[in-house]
Amino acid sequence: MEPRRPRLTPLLLRTTIAGSLPKPAWLAEPKALWAPWRLDAELLDEGKRDAMRLVLADQEAAGIDIVTDGEQTRRHFVTTFIENLDGVDFKNKRTVRIRNRYDADVPVVVGKVARTQPVYVEDIRFLRSHTDRPIKATLPGPMTMVDTLYDNHYRSREKLAREFAAILNQEALELEKAGADVVQFDEPAFNVYMDEVEAWGIDALQTAAAGLGCKSAVHICYGYGIKANVDWKRTLGSEWRQYEATFPLLARSKIDQISLECANSRVPLELLELLKGKDVLVGAVDVASDVVEGPEQVAATIRAAMKFVPPDKLYPCTNCGMVPLSREVALGKLKALAAGAALVRRELGT
Repeated sequence: MEPRRPRLTPLLLRTTIAGSLPKPAWLAEPKALWAPWRLDAELLDEGKRDAMRLVLADQEAAGIDIVTDGEQTRRHFVTTFIENLDGVDFKNKRTVRIRNRYDADVPVVVGKVARTQPVYVEDIRFLRSHTDRPIKATLPGPMTMVDTLYDNHYRSREKLAREFAAILNQEALELEKAGADVVQFDEPAFNVYMDEVEAWGIDALQTAAAGLGCKSAVHICYGYGIKANVDWKRTLGSEWRQYEATFPLLARSKIDQISLECANSRVPLELLELLKGKDVLVGAVDVASDVVEGPEQVAATIRAAMKFVPPDKLYPCTNCGMVPLSREVALGKLKALAAGAALVRRELGT
C-alpha cells in the first residue's frame, strides 16, 4: 500500500508528543517500564496492532497534529531495538548504573553488533496506512544505547556508539521510506555526559540521521517520571543548566528539531535562544505528575517559550514519554496540549 499523503496541519504551533503512550492493560501491565507482554505468538502481534490503532485514535481525537505509534510494540524505548541486533546477549545480563542514577540488569555486547532486518519499519508502514496526519518515528540515540547495556566486546563507548549510529541510520532511512515525516532519536544521556556529547556524541547522532530527507529530531529530557529521575532532579539545584552545554553544539549540527523538557522544570527559558534557527519541541506537559494540566497552563508555557523561539519554529510537545502514566491521565494531557496550543494560535490570529 502506498503511504497516505499527510493532511494539512496548522502553520503554527503544531503539537506532537515525545513518543510513548500507556499500553492497554490487556497488552502489558499498566504504569510500568519494561513490563512483560500479557499476550504471546499471533495474539501478541494482533494485540500490538490493535494498541497502535487505539493510541492513534486517542491522538487524533485529542487534536495532536504530528502523531506517533505510541511505542506500543516495544517493551522499552532502547532495549527493544537492541533485541533485534546481532552481537548482544540478553540471557546473561549484567548490572550497570543507568544515566548515573539507578542500577538495572542489562544485556551484554559480546560481539560485533549488526542489524540483519528492519526493526520498526512495518510499524511505521502500518501507522502511515491508518492516518492522514504527519507521523513521527522514534529511535534510541547511539549514546543512550551505549549507556543502557554492558559492553564486553568493543570496550569503548565511542566505538560502540559509532557502530550503533551506522545501524540506526539504516533503520532511519527505511522508516522515512515507510512514510515517516519525522525521525526522532531519543538521547536522555545527552543531559548527563556532556563531555562525551561534545567529543563524539553529536557526531554519532549526525551519522544516525545522515541522508534523511524528512525532518530529523533529537529528544533530550530529564527522564521518565519515575522515582530515580525525580530524586535526581532534586539534586540539580534551583536552575537546570545541562542544556547550556549541548544546545550550542546542536545549533551547529545538521539535526532539524530539538525536543526538550520545559513544563514544571527549572530550565532557564533563555537557554532556548541557544537553538536559534532550529525547530524547538517545547515540553508543555509534565509527565512526572498525574495532575492533568488545564489548557491555560499549557498556553502559559507556550507563551513563555515564544519569548525566545518564534512561533513558526515552536512545536508544543510533552516533556518525555507517557508510558508510566494511566491511559486516562495521558489522554487528558493530550487534550490539554492540543487545547493550549489552540488558545495561543487564536491569540496570534491563526
